[in-house]
Amino acid sequence: MRRSQFRLFLLFISTVLTGSVSGQYYFYDGSYYNSDVLFEVGLSGGAMNSLTDLGGKAGIGGPFVKDFNIGTTNPAVGFFVSGAYQDKFGLRLEATYGKVSAYDSILKGVTDIAIERYNRNLNFRSSITEFSAMAEIHPLKIFIDYQSLDKDPPRYSPYLLGGIGYFSFNPQAYYENKWIDLQPLSTEGQGFAEYPDRKPYKLKQFNFPLGGGVKYELSPFLNLRAEFVLRKLNTDYLDDCSKQYIDPTVFYNHLSGAQLINALLLNDRQIEKHVGEGGPRGKDKNNDSYFSFNIKASLVLGRSRIRD
Repeated sequence: MRRSQFRLFLLFISTVLTGSVSGQYYFYDGSYYNSDVLFEVGLSGGAMNSLTDLGGKAGIGGPFVKDFNIGTTNPAVGFFVSGAYQDKFGLRLEATYGKVSAYDSILKGVTDIAIERYNRNLNFRSSITEFSAMAEIHPLKIFIDYQSLDKDPPRYSPYLLGGIGYFSFNPQAYYENKWIDLQPLSTEGQGFAEYPDRKPYKLKQFNFPLGGGVKYELSPFLNLRAEFVLRKLNTDYLDDCSKQYIDPTVFYNHLSGAQLINALLLNDRQIEKHVGEGGPRGKDKNNDSYFSFNIKASLVLGRSRIRD
């Protein structure tokens, strides 16, 4: 390439880059440029809860908020990195750690049909470790052309998100001052030849997070978010409860020692024995789920100061 051609090429590249930057002037205080892609690195903290067969509210029980009990809320924390194109679309990788729990004894004192759940007397807890990849959509930035309206975009931006996650859990029951792992006990006959329709559930599974939130630009380099995310699961055994009571004598065919004793104790903990083998222990019409509400703080990478 000749020297004159090389100089012309450099001039062209310089013109394109300068035009690209100046065409995306950052609105915040007239002192920063945006790039096409901005990155965020942040932390989150908040609350986690679940919707399972255990606990809940008085009444017959129902989906989501109708059976949500705030008394079983636990803390959750997380870390995330994300990239956003022109503040319109984003991709995020996130790690979340929290805990879910529920217990039928929370219904003590009820006088309606929920007394059946209270009488069942089951409880569980489980730590949750989750890794997820999610996409964000910011409708205000997509459908409103603030530049053509000669207006600065607002500092806040509501968004929708969804994606896929991979999480681990391990339901445990509290009995005589200790927590006992439930999955190895096959409390509902999972994996037993006598109940061929009940397969053992895996403690690591995929889930499908869906939610939304609001992002607020506190400064050119700091964002705050308030966010709600529901995880749809492929299992009804987050709480180790789903189907009917089994014949307790079957445990003798498959377990021994401490596992046998624990299975016999934790399979059926009814305060009063109203139901036996084949009676309802849980409801398998809907899979379990868990959800979180978090406040997130993040550093923004990719903005540069305008030089005089």
